[in-house]
Amino acid sequence: MDALKPSSTSPFSAFLPLLIAGVLLAGSALAGSALAGSALAGSALAAGSAESGKVKSVTCSACHGMDGNSLNPEWPSIAGQHESYLINSLNSFKSGARQNVLMTGMAMPLSDEDINDLAAYFAAQKPAPKVADPALATAGERLYRGGNKDSGVPACLACHGPTGLGNPAAGWPTIAGQHAPYTVAQLKAYRAKERSTDGDTQMMRNVSTLLTDDEIKAVTSYIQGLR
Repeated sequence: MDALKPSSTSPFSAFLPLLIAGVLLAGSALAGSALAGSALAGSALAAGSAESGKVKSVTCSACHGMDGNSLNPEWPSIAGQHESYLINSLNSFKSGARQNVLMTGMAMPLSDEDINDLAAYFAAQKPAPKVADPALATAGERLYRGGNKDSGVPACLACHGPTGLGNPAAGWPTIAGQHAPYTVAQLKAYRAKERSTDGDTQMMRNVSTLLTDDEIKAVTSYIQGLR
């Protein structure tokens, strides 16, 4: 538990208000969902058709696999990802807020209905289990669960949960079982400020700047083995 407790001078303390605010925000969103639904999900999520999405996913399968389980570790597995997160991601690629030559080209012609249907289909698929590198598992677990109080890195589970399932109400994605090479690339993109889809809090950009390459390698391998 000491690893989760920041000192008054640790950089970790700068992130603590953000984490607390995020948790409170998530709780508020969940409490209000029975009346109005999550702001991230909204009525668009209810309109998504997994059946239609399966038909439309043929092009996506070239990279992400027929069921959303990518065979290439450079491309993300999206099976079982939160529907709201998939919608936000596709809209980010479509608008240019998130840059990737392949994904921008694929997302640009998609209608809102297409995006909703694809998100509904891939969210309903079952993620394929993967394993962590045994040589990195201990260090990766330590960082994921306890952070690094010396450098101020907060525990990843504070947002992504103990098993990596995230929190759709707060906009935090499922990362359990994600290919380590892909997650490495995303953390380094945040660190280089090449990716900025973490919103006004800049939480991922701020946290990633505190991570060393060795820490990124270890924690992404541990994440790959989460189920």
